[in-house]
Amino acid sequence: MQKLFIHRTSTTPEVDFSPEDNIFLISGISSPEDVRAMYYPVIEWVVAFVNEIIEGKYKDYKPDYPLKFKADLVYFNSSSAKFLYDIFIELKRLIPLGIPVIVEWFYDEEDIDLKEGGMDIALLAEMEFLFIPKKTDSG
Repeated sequence: MQKLFIHRTSTTPEVDFSPEDNIFLISGISSPEDVRAMYYPVIEWVVAFVNEIIEGKYKDYKPDYPLKFKADLVYFNSSSAKFLYDIFIELKRLIPLGIPVIVEWFYDEEDIDLKEGGMDIALLAEMEFLFIPKKTDSG
């Protein structure tokens, strides 16, 4: 599976998905003007990747080597939330097959709204997320 990398802009997040390195990261700001144009290629990639795992093309992911997905967003709008949810629903298809999926949701320790947004998505997707506070720069 080819790596997927999308550069961040002032309104779109960086997407860095590299199965070979077990890197699945979305970071930055997600408030694209055309949310479908931004996220459809990402969703299509995730669907194809999950299908390849189900077909046995990736046998690396085991309890001692889980698939790690990191969301390190500064802000995301409600349209982006729907597509983030879609990504997690696709990844969730792996869990009943015994393939561990760990979602790390990073948030500024002073930004409770960002943490609650992640909690809402986790609840809707019926997945456990690890919520990891980031220290606020005080300088």
